Amino acid sequence: MRLNKETFIAGFALFSMFFGAGNLMLPPFLGFTSGSQWYWVALGFILSAVAIPILGIIAHARIQGTMYDFAKKVSPTFSYIYCFIVYVISISLPSPRTASVTHEMAILPYVESSYLLTSTIYFILVLIFVLNRSKILDIIGKFLTPVIFITILTIITIGVFIAPDIENGALIKKPLITGLLEGYQTFDAIGAIVIGGVIIVSLKIKGKTDFVVNKKLIVQSGIIAGIGLLIIYSGLIYNGAIFKSLFNEGSTRVEILSSLSTFTLGTTGNLFLSVLVALACFTTAIGIVTGTADFIKGFFNDSDIAFKITAIIGCVLGIMIGQFDVHYIIAVAVPALMLIYPITITLIILNCIPEKFIKPFVFRGVVIIVILFSISDLLISLNFIGVNTPFLKYIPLSSYNLAWLLPGIITFVFLNILLGKGKK
Repeated sequence: MRLNKETFIAGFALFSMFFGAGNLMLPPFLGFTSGSQWYWVALGFILSAVAIPILGIIAHARIQGTMYDFAKKVSPTFSYIYCFIVYVISISLPSPRTASVTHEMAILPYVESSYLLTSTIYFILVLIFVLNRSKILDIIGKFLTPVIFITILTIITIGVFIAPDIENGALIKKPLITGLLEGYQTFDAIGAIVIGGVIIVSLKIKGKTDFVVNKKLIVQSGIIAGIGLLIIYSGLIYNGAIFKSLFNEGSTRVEILSSLSTFTLGTTGNLFLSVLVALACFTTAIGIVTGTADFIKGFFNDSDIAFKITAIIGCVLGIMIGQFDVHYIIAVAVPALMLIYPITITLIILNCIPEKFIKPFVFRGVVIIVILFSISDLLISLNFIGVNTPFLKYIPLSSYNLAWLLPGIITFVFLNILLGKGKK
C-alpha cells in the first residue's frame, strides 16, 4: 500500500477529529477500574471505539455521499429523521462536552474563570475555523495532530517504564462489555459518519472528484487514523491499570487523567496535558460543527447561507450547553446513545457488506429489528424498567445492554436465505 503526503495529512486529520474529550478521559479510567483485566476492557473499547468507526470511514469511501446515503435504503423519510437526530445529538452533547472538558482541565487549574467565558471564546474560535473549512484538512493534519499524538505517546511511554506492578483487583465485573459500552461515550461511531462526510466534502472543494482515487485515499487515511487510535487507546488503558495503586478509589475520569500526566511528566505534566486537551477537544468540535453544517447545506440545495446559519447555531448551542460539567453531560448522553448507537453500528456494518447481501428488503428488515430490540436498552437507561424485568430474560444479551445484537444478525441471515429461495 503506497502512501503519499496527502494520505498522511488526511489520516492525521481524521485521527485528530476522532480524538476528542471522551477519547482522552475514558481509557485511563477503564484501565484503573479493570486492573489486571485491562486487556479485556481494552478489547471491548477498541471494538466500539476503533473498529466500528474505521468501518464507518470505509463505508464512506464506498458511498462517497453524505450521512443521508447511509440510511436511504431503509427509506428516504427514515434517513432524514435519523440524520437530524444524529446531528442534533452531536452538536448538543459531544461538541459542548469538548468545551466543558477544556475548561475543567486546561483553564480552571490555572485561571479562576467561568464556564461561560471559556465556552464563548472556545466556540468563537471553532466558528472561525468552520467558516474557513477549505483549510481544515491542512491545518488539522499538518499542525495540530502531531502535537496531540506526540504528547500522548510521551505520557504512555514514560508510564510503561516507571509504573509499579499491576494490581489484581478489578472494580468491574464484566470488563469486555464495560469496555464495549464505554466506547459508546467516545461518540466515534457517530463521529465516523459525521466526520467522514467532512473529509469527502473537503476533497471535493479541493477539486478532487475522481471516485476511485478518493476511495483509495479515504480508506488509507482511515487505516492510518485507526492505527493511531489503537496505539493510544491501548496505551492509555494499560497506563491506567499499571498506575492503579497510586489512584484514590473514588477518583473521577478527569482526576485520573490529570494524575497520570503528573506521574509521567512531573510538575510540567499538567501544562502538557492542558495543551493536549485543548487541541484534542478543539479539533473534534470543528469536525462536528462542520459536518452538521455540511448536511444542512446539502438539504437546502448547497446554500452557503444555510451552512453559515447552522455553524452559528451549533456554536451557540456549544456555548449554552458547554456551561455544564463533564459528569452531567456524560450522564445525559447515556439514554440517547443506547438507542442511536445500535442503529449507527448496524448502518455502518450493512454499508460495508457486499451489495448482493444488502438488498433494500434486507437492509430495511435488519434496521427495523435493531430499533425494536434497542428500545429495552433505552428504557433501562431511563430507569423505566429494571434489568431483572421478566420479559428481558427471553432476549439474549439483554443483561449486557446488547439486546439488539443477535436479533439483528438472525434477521440478516434469515432474510438473505429467504431472498435466495425466492430467486430459485
